[in-house]
Amino acid sequence: MTAIILKLILAHLIGDFFLQPRKWVKDKAKHKLKSIWLYVHILIHVILMLLFLWDLSLWKLVVVIGTAHFVIDTLKLILQTKRTERLLFFIDQLLHIISIIAAVIIITGESITLNWGLTSKYLLLITCSVFLTMPTSIIMKTIFNKWNISKLTKNSESLKDAGKYIGILERLLVFIFILVNHWEAVGFLITAKSVFRFGDLTAAKERKLTEYILIGTLISFGIAIVISLLYLYLLSYV
Repeated sequence: MTAIILKLILAHLIGDFFLQPRKWVKDKAKHKLKSIWLYVHILIHVILMLLFLWDLSLWKLVVVIGTAHFVIDTLKLILQTKRTERLLFFIDQLLHIISIIAAVIIITGESITLNWGLTSKYLLLITCSVFLTMPTSIIMKTIFNKWNISKLTKNSESLKDAGKYIGILERLLVFIFILVNHWEAVGFLITAKSVFRFGDLTAAKERKLTEYILIGTLISFGIAIVISLLYLYLLSYV
């Protein structure tokens, strides 16, 4: 059953963070239930779940989770305001994960076991790796929406989306270093990034930008370390 949960969570991460363009999110926030992208989004999730499970006997599970996803997204759109947008984002994601686990337990009638097979090991590795890419980038962007950092960087030249891809690469590297038990490499990575960033901070002479970069770096590395330790903890039960 654990393999089923991991497949469904992986399908959720891909559907919510990789196959949902920003324009869809904005259209849903504006038109709510009248937005066609809300229904396209749910359809994509249903298709992903069917593909990942590849078992038509689990169609009830797909229907229940798809319906729950629609209800959760609908409630979020109805209750969401500019002030509550960040909070509801995290509540929304938590409810999706809870609904997946609850649906699997109720419909299959089995309890969760940590006695995983080889397939579950790979699924766990893939799920953790996927989470550290776009999902974490969007989570961090949601956190930093509190501050209008664009004013601090409007005059700086930078490659498009460079920060996002740097963050993805650094989190994946931290994940790999911890998995192979080379924590010193994590420290080296943090040091290397600090050295490269020092020039930017010196040139900017801006305290807010310094704090923004420091917070962003700590959150990025912190999430990567937590996910790595969680992976190793769950792996120890195999």
